[in-house]
Amino acid sequence: MKNELMNNNHDKAVNSQNNLLELDIKKKDKKKLKDQKKAKKKKKAKKAKFLNLESKKFYRVSESEGSSKIPKKVYEKQLARLQLELVKMQYWVKHTGTRIVILFEGRDAAGKGGTIKRITEPLNPRGCRVVALGTPSDREKTEWYYQRYVAHLPAAGEIVCFDRSWYNRAGVEKVMGFCTDRQYKEFMKACPEFERMLVRSGIILLKYWFSVSDEEQERRFQSRTIDPARRWKLSPMDLESRDRWAEYSQAKDAMFTHTNIPEAPWFTVEADDKKRARLNCISHLLSKIPYVDMTPEPIELPKRKSLPKDYTRTPFNEQFFVPDWELVDLEHKKN
Repeated sequence: MKNELMNNNHDKAVNSQNNLLELDIKKKDKKKLKDQKKAKKKKKAKKAKFLNLESKKFYRVSESEGSSKIPKKVYEKQLARLQLELVKMQYWVKHTGTRIVILFEGRDAAGKGGTIKRITEPLNPRGCRVVALGTPSDREKTEWYYQRYVAHLPAAGEIVCFDRSWYNRAGVEKVMGFCTDRQYKEFMKACPEFERMLVRSGIILLKYWFSVSDEEQERRFQSRTIDPARRWKLSPMDLESRDRWAEYSQAKDAMFTHTNIPEAPWFTVEADDKKRARLNCISHLLSKIPYVDMTPEPIELPKRKSLPKDYTRTPFNEQFFVPDWELVDLEHKKN
């Protein structure tokens, strides 16, 4: 009897101990699950913060329009107005057979490319093109210096925008030692005559210099180093130019002295504020072209003819369709 009672007490003690162990395990599991949820939540918040920082880095603190003082809505409204005028101008250019050449020069990261983009994007590409020539080939180096540029001059009814031009010789070639002193002096002597010849032939020649401060150029360079979408713009030549600010300034001053002629004067665009620079340049460009509105009247489309009765459309399952970008993006996130 006594032994039985002792056994019962022992079993109760064991059961009680087991219950305490189970309870302790449950508490630990619960705490572990809670910690996992907390860690997951923290990780999610960290990712959201990172994405927000990336968004700010690439779209607000980038070299683009982040530093502009013009409100976005005002800028977009004025740009749309000016681009409509550019379309009107192109109609006039085509109708009258006018030839226009626009040169865009300036320091690296001054905003030339962005301005050219805003000028050309509303225009018919058949009548407006951008010329951005690279390093001359071995054959081109033996040609008359202006020869490879002459090949891109406009025909009647065309507009040509040179993203850097024959003025490479007065700027980068002079500073970096890519031409001889004799070649440089010959360019300074011949360039005004070359441009007078273009103007006499009937070409409207406009020359813009985009002026950017040392501090703003450095900010844009630094932005390019962290923005993968713009990093391709940072070339070895850009890095070299950072240490030659004074030399480029001297070359630019000499260039203006020799080539700022009445027939084709230089117009300086203050470019620290990209939005303002674009609006100012486009507005000035329009003021220099004596165009009138020759936009065609609205077209009244006739009623469409019905499809032939014997035509049968190819079944959808026999075609390859491009998938919806949202579904593709979702699939990438899962992987």
